[in-house]
Amino acid sequence: MNALLLIVEPRGQRAERTEAEGREAYAQMVAYAQVLKAEGHLLAVESLLGDEQGRRLQRREGRVRTVDGPFTEAKEMVGGFFLVQCAGMDEALALAARCPAAAWATVEVRPVGPCFA
Repeated sequence: MNALLLIVEPRGQRAERTEAEGREAYAQMVAYAQVLKAEGHLLAVESLLGDEQGRRLQRREGRVRTVDGPFTEAKEMVGGFFLVQCAGMDEALALAARCPAAAWATVEVRPVGPCFA
């Protein structure tokens, strides 16, 4: 089974950290990715810039609508992800429990599969 570990963090949390604290958090996440890779679980990993850099797009009835970030209605944002290969949900949850971000964010575990399932 492949699973996506989404790092869902409170908006504004990054701005509250000093640069040194931010670099330390990032170093912890890089180290975690290296362990997952060494164990053969890691398929992909990316950190995302803040939602103020993002855009949302919808197409309805032939009209395209975009909204620039930050998205004030959102209390949280996706800060990054790990795409992992694992035996099942129990193992995916065990991998997520080891993620350093679980201490300051939520790690949402989502199985990968077709959207009609």
